[in-house]
Amino acid sequence: MILHSHFRPSVAVLFAALIASTLVTVSAEQSKWSAPAAEAQKKNPVAATESSLAAGQKIYSKTCAMCHGKTGDADGPAVIELNIHPAKLSDPRLATQSDGALFWKMTTGKKPMPAYGKRLSETDRWNLVNYVRTLSKR
Repeated sequence: MILHSHFRPSVAVLFAALIASTLVTVSAEQSKWSAPAAEAQKKNPVAATESSLAAGQKIYSKTCAMCHGKTGDADGPAVIELNIHPAKLSDPRLATQSDGALFWKMTTGKKPMPAYGKRLSETDRWNLVNYVRTLSKR
């Protein structure tokens, strides 16, 4: 029995460590927002023409700037009011994400960002992808 009582605390410690490492892993995965591979591979059917960029800018101003900020610096007026931390769309690392990945994120959303799949047409979302690309180049 003495051996058994020494065994219990170490099992409890191991169990607690396992739970803690699982929570850290889950938390890290939740903070990383990646599009499914098939969605990320989608090609943008809308060329980044002047009219596409103008349409995207108009949509961005109405729909995205409140949180992501006018220039994509994540400093829109809703940030403090809603206590949120939107993506910094002006970050040059945005260029590493495919058009398909950005389109998927806009379409599906992730709290607190709403899904725009039913709010914006497919063409509007592709125009928005084209415009968002310009923010990291400024």
